[in-house]
Amino acid sequence: MKIKSVSGIVCYVKDLNKSAKFYEALGFEIKKKDSDHIAVYSNWFWIDFIPADKENKPEFKKEAKLESKGAGLYLYLSVDDVDEFYKDLISKGLKPSSEPRDWPWGNKEFVIRDPDGYKLVIFKRK
Repeated sequence: MKIKSVSGIVCYVKDLNKSAKFYEALGFEIKKKDSDHIAVYSNWFWIDFIPADKENKPEFKKEAKLESKGAGLYLYLSVDDVDEFYKDLISKGLKPSSEPRDWPWGNKEFVIRDPDGYKLVIFKRK
């Protein structure tokens, strides 16, 4: 048996509206938005956002309350032109954590953190 694909992820957030605005600025499409859930899409890949204080599944409540959300996790987002994408984010008032840089492993990339600290790597393979 093998995995067919990776389809999406779920992230706990403090402010759904802030997350929605941030991910829209990155180019994601909001396909579902209500008081306790937002789903954003890029092509077929989705990210669900759930307010941390509204998690009601007992087995997940502990994780929802953790302060360092996404520690050690980087979500890579592929773009056609890293420099232009960087400039576009700056023009929208977003503040990446780093500037575009060429890396020895063949990527040009930079990092931006979302409002809850989740790390997104904007990259293009050379």
